[in-house]
Amino acid sequence: MAEPTFEEIAAGLYSGPPEEFVSSRKARAEEAGEAALASRILALRKPSIAAWVVNVFAQDRAEQLGEALALARELREAQDDLDAAALAKLGRERRLLTRKLAQAAGELAASRGERVTPSTLEAVEQSISAAFFGTVAASAVASGRLVRALVPSATATDVRDAVAGELPELEPLSAPAVDELRDRRARRDAERAIAAAEKEQASAERELAERDAALRELRARKDELTARVSELEAQLARARADLTRAERDLPEAEQRRVDATMRADAAADALDVARKAKEAL
Repeated sequence: MAEPTFEEIAAGLYSGPPEEFVSSRKARAEEAGEAALASRILALRKPSIAAWVVNVFAQDRAEQLGEALALARELREAQDDLDAAALAKLGRERRLLTRKLAQAAGELAASRGERVTPSTLEAVEQSISAAFFGTVAASAVASGRLVRALVPSATATDVRDAVAGELPELEPLSAPAVDELRDRRARRDAERAIAAAEKEQASAERELAERDAALRELRARKDELTARVSELEAQLARARADLTRAERDLPEAEQRRVDATMRADAAADALDVARKAKEAL
């Protein structure tokens, strides 16, 4: 049976009971067959509680964590092709998954008798979030050999310094083949084309509805004005007929006035003669 590697020994120590770390480290160093290996084991730093929680989860729930990290890698590959709304939705889903994994890790640690405070749980969540944002941090978290918790803004050097031993190569669980990547991008392109076409269709339908409403309003206005013109034309025709009759009757009316004037003058003259005759009596 092959002797355990330094990384395997470190992983075992970093997932064991925190209160037994120092004694376990000493015992493993004494069991080492080589002085150099024993020296490296004794040089291992005790992990923080948050790092220990992440290590326990990474080793005990390796499959669950591996699937999450695979999904995270695919999301990182896809996000360059997403619009603002899709990126916002992706961010919410990533935060939800990070919180869910951190809670699961906290529950696992609690089942082993460790008290997990809110600040520890926050540090665990930050470490998992860091793994979602970068491949180096993902390897560190998956190693199960974290010495301290990670933060999403950590540099590659910071991440490597937070891991005991060499960083492992992640299994190509989520590394899609070239054809798969091409197909995925083609599907995203097709989905974007469909979304753009649907958006254009909705816009065109809104414009068509607006044009229909405007046309109906214009036709109604035309009918209203046509009826009004017809009414005004009828009024004009009646006015012209009245004018014709007035022009026709005007000479006769003028002549009657002349006759009435003459009669009135004659009657006035007769009245004057009658009054003078009375005065002469």
